[in-house]
Amino acid sequence: MLKGMASEQAAADYLRARGLQLLARNYRCRGGEIDLILRDGAGIVFVEVRERASGNFGGALSSITAAKQARIRLAAQHYLVRHNIDAPCRFDAVLIQGGRLEWLRAVMGA
Repeated sequence: MLKGMASEQAAADYLRARGLQLLARNYRCRGGEIDLILRDGAGIVFVEVRERASGNFGGALSSITAAKQARIRLAAQHYLVRHNIDAPCRFDAVLIQGGRLEWLRAVMGA
């Protein structure tokens, strides 16, 4: 768990250094969870953070399955309704693989 927390912290620091504002971490609702929620200008960004030691077995991106994407979308809808937010949204991923961090924007459809 500590490794996951360190990865999420690294991702949050990286995104904040690029001008995004952190709104929430580890947002949970029944049936879903989002690692990071940030504001990027007028929009909201939901971020999944994945770390893998290597690219073996498909790597970090392939570990975000269709089922995981559905749970992220569910949690995103819950967050938007709960906080009465009507703003453009996107779903990003921060992948940490072999010690290298990569930020992929709009990796999942809304």
